[in-house]
Amino acid sequence: MEIRKLYINGEWVDSVHDEWIEIENPATHEIIAKVPRGNKEDVDKAVKAARAAFETWQYTPLEERVALMKKVVEGLESRRQELIETITKELGSPYKVSAEVHTDPFILEAKHYIQTASEFPYEQRRLTSVVRREPVGVVGGLTPWNFPLEQIEKKVVPALLAGNCVVLKPSQFTPLTAYILAEEIDKAGYPAGVFNLVTGRGGEVGNALATHEDVDMISFTGSTGAGREVARMALGNIKKIALELGGKSAAILLDGGDWENGIHGVLETVVPNAGQTCNALTRLLVPKNGLAKAEEIIKKQLEEYQYGPAEDPAVTQGPLSSKKQFDRVKGYIELGLQEGARMVSGEVPEDNGSYYIKPVIFSDVKPDMRIAQEEIFGPVLVVIPYETEEEAVKIANDSIYGLAGAVYGPEEEANKVARQMKTGTVYVNEGQWDPTSPFGGYKQSGLGREGGVEGYEEFLEIKTIYDK
Repeated sequence: MEIRKLYINGEWVDSVHDEWIEIENPATHEIIAKVPRGNKEDVDKAVKAARAAFETWQYTPLEERVALMKKVVEGLESRRQELIETITKELGSPYKVSAEVHTDPFILEAKHYIQTASEFPYEQRRLTSVVRREPVGVVGGLTPWNFPLEQIEKKVVPALLAGNCVVLKPSQFTPLTAYILAEEIDKAGYPAGVFNLVTGRGGEVGNALATHEDVDMISFTGSTGAGREVARMALGNIKKIALELGGKSAAILLDGGDWENGIHGVLETVVPNAGQTCNALTRLLVPKNGLAKAEEIIKKQLEEYQYGPAEDPAVTQGPLSSKKQFDRVKGYIELGLQEGARMVSGEVPEDNGSYYIKPVIFSDVKPDMRIAQEEIFGPVLVVIPYETEEEAVKIANDSIYGLAGAVYGPEEEANKVARQMKTGTVYVNEGQWDPTSPFGGYKQSGLGREGGVEGYEEFLEIKTIYDK
């Protein structure tokens, strides 16, 4: 079993208190590691180190910052296999998913961040002024358990490239991937204090960062409820805040569209990560006269997915991440039946110690049912019939969330509908993820953006100098 330390001021150190968090493999229930249960004193040390380092790091030439980050990314690439295996063990995601969903895309995105930083216009001449972009300062990064590499990469890489110093608190459930990044940052030769890693519980380490007077920015990813609380605390000293929160995203099937392709796209967001994805397309809106057809396609395509040990390369869905998450999802499945939804695939899982839940499909779901409004964060898809295209758009937008969406139909019509959806991201037909584009949500799905130039700008302040 691995026993880890904290990384503060360029050194691997013990926590102030001798308390630990055990990391469980959700697939086997084996305890695979122990990490320090950090505390306020540890956060104080890390922030103090970051603040001291920022005094010189902010003036480090861009070329040097880029060169250091290139070393980090090269190190991550060389440890790709280790990243995949670590994510598989700590999250329980299948090996194939850990590689293709959790690892490769975000090493690629890190490379694009390096290019963005290299080409970014940090100064622009206006009529009588120069408008500058400068680093914010000390950034606290709070990341979730469901994407152990992606969410760390989206915060740490742009923040360091922009000239900030970082104190990272990864999820207490999946912190081991963060150690691989920390080791590569250490090997690359970053100055002491520029990057710091403090593991622990959100209510302790996370709160200490959010309320710390010497932290200039909080970048948080997690549930909307937790994000609301983090924002409330961070506003104590008016920190800059970036939030990537929950979603209940809708996919609309239009008459005349490729429903086979559309349903495949939807299931690919709901099944492989066991539905534990903030932008999963968990509401499927279908013309009422095509409901039976859609149900048959769904059931047929579900047969292609395989469930079992995460290490098996043929497996496409692993377990839920924890007993707590299993109980939450099971509760929503039971709620769906109580609300009168019709279960067309799946079952209420047995509480037998396993965290596995096979995909559950509810149909004839009414838009105001809780299973259609609340984020379940599991492999549960609700199918909602609609009469007209206008009604479909209304149902899709009838949500407190606005993170993602999709439309499958004739190209011109689908693009028209996409522009009416109140979400930060919409996929149209064969549209593919673009690592140079921003990601984020409308409404209660967040503040700010991650990815692309827009995500990079989140870690910069704007200064106007009048010199003419």
